Amino acid sequence: MNKTISKVYIAADHRGVGLKLYLIEMLNAAGYVVVNLGTDDLKTPVDYPDIAAKLADAMLDDPKSRGILICGTGAGMVIAANRYRHIRATRVDRPDQAREDRMHNDVNVLSLAADDIDIEMAFICAQTFLESPFDASERRIRRIEKMS
Repeated sequence: MNKTISKVYIAADHRGVGLKLYLIEMLNAAGYVVVNLGTDDLKTPVDYPDIAAKLADAMLDDPKSRGILICGTGAGMVIAANRYRHIRATRVDRPDQAREDRMHNDVNVLSLAADDIDIEMAFICAQTFLESPFDASERRIRRIEKMS
C-alpha cells in the first residue's frame, strides 16, 4: 500500500457500479482509505460528466488523493475529468499503461471501461496506478506545468 496517498475517491455511472463495488472491496482489503462517491444504483441512469465533477470536487482540496472513475467505455469519464485543471486522468486496460502514465505524466485519476476490462485486470491496473511513483525529473515537471 502506498502510504503517501490520503484517500482513493472512486465513482461510477450506472454501467460501472459492479466493477466499482468490487474495487472498493479489494482496495479496502489492501489497506486503502476508499471513499465511494456513487452511484450505487444499477437501474437509474446517471450522466458521467456529473460523476466526474463529483470526484474532481472531492479531490480539489486533497492533493495527496487519487481517483478512480468507471463508466462503460472509460472514455466519457476521462474526457469529463480532464476538464478540471487539477485533474490528470487516463484510461487504461493494462498495468504497464497505468505505471507509465503515473511515472511520465503524474496522472491522479484512473478511468476504467466496465464493459471491456476483466475485474481482476481492473484491480491489477488500479493497484499499479496507486503504487507507481511519479518520475519527478525536470523534463516531466516542465511538461506538466505547461498543461497547468
